[in-house]
Amino acid sequence: MNDLTKLPVTVITGFLGSGKTTLIRHLMQNPQGRRLAVIVNEFGDVGVDGDILKSCAIPDCPEENILELANGCICCTVADDFIPTIESLMALDPRPDHILIETSGLALPKPLLKAFDWPDIRSRITVDGVIALADAEAVAAGRFAPDVARVDAQRLADDSLDHETPLSEVFEDQISCADIVLLTKPDLAGAEGIEKARAVIADEAPRPLPVVEVAEGAVDPRVILGLGAAAEDDMDARPSHHDGADDHEHDDFDSVVIELDEVEDVPALVARIETLAKTRNILRVKGYVAVSGKPMRLLVQAVGARVRHQFDRPWGPNEPRRTRLVVIAEHDDIDAQAIRAALVG
Repeated sequence: MNDLTKLPVTVITGFLGSGKTTLIRHLMQNPQGRRLAVIVNEFGDVGVDGDILKSCAIPDCPEENILELANGCICCTVADDFIPTIESLMALDPRPDHILIETSGLALPKPLLKAFDWPDIRSRITVDGVIALADAEAVAAGRFAPDVARVDAQRLADDSLDHETPLSEVFEDQISCADIVLLTKPDLAGAEGIEKARAVIADEAPRPLPVVEVAEGAVDPRVILGLGAAAEDDMDARPSHHDGADDHEHDDFDSVVIELDEVEDVPALVARIETLAKTRNILRVKGYVAVSGKPMRLLVQAVGARVRHQFDRPWGPNEPRRTRLVVIAEHDDIDAQAIRAALVG
């Protein structure tokens, strides 16, 4: 079986809230003749992104082609989750023409690429490309360390030590593994921020990479699909901080699910999420809110102190009206009781 008959897979990586789900939703709605399938790898116990995508299912990407893995990083659960999921998609009739994999925002892409070397699937699929999304405003602001000044001071004190934070390593690994970088939310960054973000990416990339500005996930699929990168055969060109390690750890990050009653005041909840992000170094909040007197559920997506929300669909007739929010942070910043108290107000 040659590469032309292998099923192409595109890995979509990027930091928390960089716009991965929005991009995939755009690709689903503009398949250009491809029958797509999607694997969503969530961090935490409550699937949000998969639910969003299933609500956008169309004939070229029906709901049964959208699978969600919420049992941890798929590169750490290859035999139990990843291989069976890939095989189930390949067994569909009709078979998908292209598979999109949305990694969690905390995933390291290179270990996932190594999973494609498993004998059960290597002869049947190929990694068409790795697409890294980078939030232009966040990159320009250098938000890859909880306290950049403190890290810089430590480096100056002892330049023989590596004091990079886990967040910086995640970002650098995603850029190093990419075939193309999509610079998202350029409107929030402005011209100066975009220029700075491009410079940061160029400095981190191990080789020249195309960087494309993308707003609201709107990119021509021809730019990112059909790259033919065969990334699984090109591992040496994609260096990682974790090269040579037997595995990689996810203990740097943790998540907690907070369940609340129906919410009376949405702006007050938004303000509490903003305060929570600033006071407890919360990276991400996402989930659904039951708003009193409203027939539709409220989708909430927060990156740091930047909160977006919208009503996405009516509550189902047998669906419990409850508020469930996934809160993600570095391990030491997760205190379920304190987070819940902050959200209740």
